[in-house]
Amino acid sequence: MTQFSKEPESRFERGQRALCEIDGAAGERVVAALADIAPDFARYLIEFPFGDIYTRPGLDRRAREIATIAALTALGTATPQLKVHIEAGLNVGLSREEVTEILIQMAVYAGFPAALNGLFAAREVFAGRDAAAAP
Repeated sequence: MTQFSKEPESRFERGQRALCEIDGAAGERVVAALADIAPDFARYLIEFPFGDIYTRPGLDRRAREIATIAALTALGTATPQLKVHIEAGLNVGLSREEVTEILIQMAVYAGFPAALNGLFAAREVFAGRDAAAAP
């Protein structure tokens, strides 16, 4: 490489950038929480979903978060991750109304309990954002 060439961005660097832009502080907390138990897993989390998948062309981040919120709601067993991705959806431009509609839509395909759990998770995320924004 010449002195004017820039090294290509690594999977980790690309993933770290995407994680910060999409999940913000919530993503950083997840990675930090893994530091003492599974630091390699934290690296995998940055490299694969964020470095490889979220940065692919074809879907914008908004569409990816719609799919992720729907999938996590349908699982019914991933409330902490759902909260992180509701935050992420808001960070990438989804409105609260759109998040709520995604969760209501899941009642049709994942059942009322999954949709209810998703709505309660959203209420917590919205309240947390309101509290953080209050003077």
